[in-house]
Amino acid sequence: MVVEQWTTRRNSNPKLDNSPDQILLEIPQTPPSESRNNNSNNLAVASSASFVTVIIVASWYSSNIGVLLLNKYLLSIYGYRYPIFLTTLHMISCSFYSSFAIHSLRLVPSQFIQSRKQLLKIFSLSLIFCFSVVCGNASLKYIPVSFNQAIGATTPFFTAIFAFIITCKKESPIVYFSLLPVVLGIVVASNSEPLFHLFGFFLCVGSTAGRALKSVVQGILLSSESEKLNSMNLLMYMAPMAAGILLPFSLYFEGNVAGITINKAKEDWFVVFLLIGNATVAYLVNLTNFLVTKHTSPLTLQVLGNAKAAVAAIVSVLIFKNPVTAMGMVGFGITVMGVVLYSQAKRRSKLTAH
Repeated sequence: MVVEQWTTRRNSNPKLDNSPDQILLEIPQTPPSESRNNNSNNLAVASSASFVTVIIVASWYSSNIGVLLLNKYLLSIYGYRYPIFLTTLHMISCSFYSSFAIHSLRLVPSQFIQSRKQLLKIFSLSLIFCFSVVCGNASLKYIPVSFNQAIGATTPFFTAIFAFIITCKKESPIVYFSLLPVVLGIVVASNSEPLFHLFGFFLCVGSTAGRALKSVVQGILLSSESEKLNSMNLLMYMAPMAAGILLPFSLYFEGNVAGITINKAKEDWFVVFLLIGNATVAYLVNLTNFLVTKHTSPLTLQVLGNAKAAVAAIVSVLIFKNPVTAMGMVGFGITVMGVVLYSQAKRRSKLTAH
């Protein structure tokens, strides 16, 4: 390491020769070889950071697509028709893994619930979260993943509606106008979906609406600085609450599902691998989403999210071979383009407001 030193010299300017005590600070020039080394180090750090970001984004895509495909396989193909209990296992997994990541691995600082009022707010979010996840998982029993993703892309539409109803927040006309293709696309896709199932469609719409409602309510309930929780801490508190809510419903509607699962495991041990793997990937969805948010800009996150739905739909068609029509693909494309337009309109609206 080269330690730079400050040196002094008398100024040789004749206009200043009458002031012999006046001196100038002389800043040593960085040697060319050291400058090249610094540039090389900066490039290496930037390349390393870019590589890490690519790995995180790839993990985010893989976990999102993986949990969708595993849910579809378990609920529709393998014959494990217990979406509420499956979601309960997801929540138990998220509770365990998030606690381990925060308290043992210390991936993020631990945050604490400040009051009973805040606890009730988190519990209300857990109720909405349960509704959304159960509906989303249950819909995969009836509709293909590609159609599920097409419906899920309409989340901005429901977010804008709930934001207006609950907070009376109005967007600019161009933002509302950009939502028209979102709705039009899903109408086109629904009319041409070969495996359309009305109950599955409503379940998926309910899941999408629940996801949008949660984001709006979360912004209201945890708006003060003292109550704000990062997504990993919020998941750590919400997951056990959600599991506690879901388990009684699972036992009531799905019967002795724990006993049935044990009997299935005795007959076919592969179901244990599927359930544990599925629950683990469900947590990785939340972890990688947090990491992508941390390592990218909001605009990049929006673009990646829009592309993710299309990638998931394509992969599901390739794996499950569900039939698709040209009009269905056009409808999905219109919806995705509408979401892109909505994101751009929102960004411009915010820039104009500031």
